[in-house]
Amino acid sequence: MTVVLLILSVITGVFLGKHFGKKEKLAKNLLVLSAGFLITICLNEVFPQVYASEAGSSLGIFVIAGVLLQMILEALTKGFEHGHFHHHNEHNILPVALMVGLFIHAFIEGIPLANEEEHLSPYLLGIVFHNLPISFILGAFLFNRKNESKTSPYPSLLIVALFALASPMGMLLGNYFNPDLQPYFLAIVGGIFLHISSVIIFESNKNHNIDWVKIGLVIIGVSLALIMHLFHHHPVAGHSH
Repeated sequence: MTVVLLILSVITGVFLGKHFGKKEKLAKNLLVLSAGFLITICLNEVFPQVYASEAGSSLGIFVIAGVLLQMILEALTKGFEHGHFHHHNEHNILPVALMVGLFIHAFIEGIPLANEEEHLSPYLLGIVFHNLPISFILGAFLFNRKNESKTSPYPSLLIVALFALASPMGMLLGNYFNPDLQPYFLAIVGGIFLHISSVIIFESNKNHNIDWVKIGLVIIGVSLALIMHLFHHHPVAGHSH
C-alpha cells in the first residue's frame, strides 16, 4: 500500500506535468498548497515524535543537518523542490545532477517509513502530497524541453523511474536499521521538510505585495493537515514506536 502510493504520487504528478506543464501558475499553486500541508505535518507530527523520544533533547543538531543537507541538494536540483524551474531550459541544470539530487532527497524521506505503524500515516501522506507538485514540475521539465535528445543522454523515463522508486528503496533500507534510530532519521527529514516548505511559503512576492491567493492556499494546506491530525491515532506520550 505504501509503495503503491509513493509510486502513484510521482506518476500522477509527472503525467499532469507533461500535459499541463506550460501552466507555471498551476505548478506554483500546487507547491504552495503542499507547503502549507507539509509544514503543518512537520510541526504537528514529525517534530513531536522526534522530541518525545528518549534522545529528543539532543536531536536539534540532526534537524539542522537536514536543513543543511537540503541546501546542498538544491545546488544539484537548482531549487526544483520549491518551484525554481523557469530557468532550467537555459541549460544551467544537468539531468544527471537533477536525478542525483532528487533521488537522494526522496531516498532519505523513505527511510523512516520502514517504522511507520499506520498504513496512511500523516508522515506518508506528507511525502505523497509533496511528491505531486515536484513530479508535476519534473514532468514539465523532462517532456516539454526542446531538443530533449540533444540536452541529455539519459532517457526521461529513467529519471522518472528512479525518482518514483527512490522512497520505496529508502523504506527498504530502513528495515535494516535499528528502530531506535527512527527519531534521528525523522529529525533529518523534518529539517528537509522545514526548509522546503518555509522557502515556498515565505518566498518574496513581486514588489512584496500581499498575495491573497498564496495565503489562501497555505491556509487550505494547513487546514487539511490539521483535519488529518485530529482524526488519526496518536501514540501515548512517552511511548516510542
